[in-house]
Amino acid sequence: MARKVPEINASSMADIAFLLLIFFLMTTTMNVDTGLPRMLPPMPDPSVKQDDVEVKQRNVFTVLINKSDRLLVRGEPMDVSLLKEKTKEFVMNPNNDANMSEQEEKDVPMIGKFNVSKGVVSLQNDRGTSYTMYMKVQNELVAAYNELREDLSRSNFGKPYDKLSEDEKEAIGKAIPSRISEAEPKNIGGKK
Repeated sequence: MARKVPEINASSMADIAFLLLIFFLMTTTMNVDTGLPRMLPPMPDPSVKQDDVEVKQRNVFTVLINKSDRLLVRGEPMDVSLLKEKTKEFVMNPNNDANMSEQEEKDVPMIGKFNVSKGVVSLQNDRGTSYTMYMKVQNELVAAYNELREDLSRSNFGKPYDKLSEDEKEAIGKAIPSRISEAEPKNIGGKK
């Protein structure tokens, strides 16, 4: 005679699964993508006529990325590994080179008189540019500004940039403003 196997009561399994789900939802932290930090200009007043601002060519550090992921910086081919140093040199213009960005002496709070660059980094890529190359270039440009700010922070305040107070960070930001302009991608090299 076959022995009857007792059934397992599974009526509370749904309740247990639901409680576990709620537990994990409440205790798990999610990483939030912050994106690229960029400060956009305020919306212009439609009632005020906007004048085109002339920027001297010497104050524009043009960075182009083609569909083959090659860089053209100020009309010269360049490897991405050199971009950070060239950007820093352009922004600071230590030798007062006439081909680099102009400097304007300003009285920066907490720092004093400082030569602030009028330079703008203009980044433009082809629609066929790989995302990897685009991010490499972005990282190099941002790293250039971060290193300049870190150096100024250590020389003026004697501590790293991330340890500064908000007022000190604001002063560093006025002395070395991050001016990266991104143009809309174009189909310069055709479709990839």
